[in-house]
Amino acid sequence: MAEPYPVKLFMGILYSDEEKLNQARERLEALYGEPDYLSEAFPFTVTDYYEKEMGRGIYRLFLSCRPLISPEEIVEVKLETERIEGELAINDRRRVNIDPGYMDYNKVILVSKKYNGQKIYLNSGIYADLTLYYERGRFHPYPWSFPDFKSGQYNHIFLRIRELYKAGRKRPH
Repeated sequence: MAEPYPVKLFMGILYSDEEKLNQARERLEALYGEPDYLSEAFPFTVTDYYEKEMGRGIYRLFLSCRPLISPEEIVEVKLETERIEGELAINDRRRVNIDPGYMDYNKVILVSKKYNGQKIYLNSGIYADLTLYYERGRFHPYPWSFPDFKSGQYNHIFLRIRELYKAGRKRPH
């Protein structure tokens, strides 16, 4: 049986407390190494879904991890990021929401514990959500992609992470 190609691990992080964000980043770095990319922060205004838990003034940023991983490792990454979220919560309310995902040459996958029709069950209550596909020099959303991903505002970020992935694939492991 052929082994799957390694993939590029990244995190989409929602946060409403910069101190908790910094603590989360320290923990992620301890687990997955120093990020090779950190995006600017975007105001997260496409939904108020997280406001009850996280409060107002929510931002999203992305970071990618230097080491490539095997796709099956994403389940343990999701479980670990949930532990980090819980440890950093205040009165059982998250101030940081870490959504891990991975990229290969052709697609962006996010993982979640929430079921939806297009998601594929992996293991341990974790589902893979095919979020974007790469074609003709850019990333494109699917009909079910999250509204902020559909907007194209993150395209430059995923193009940069894809460049880092390509460079990482060329290096000997």
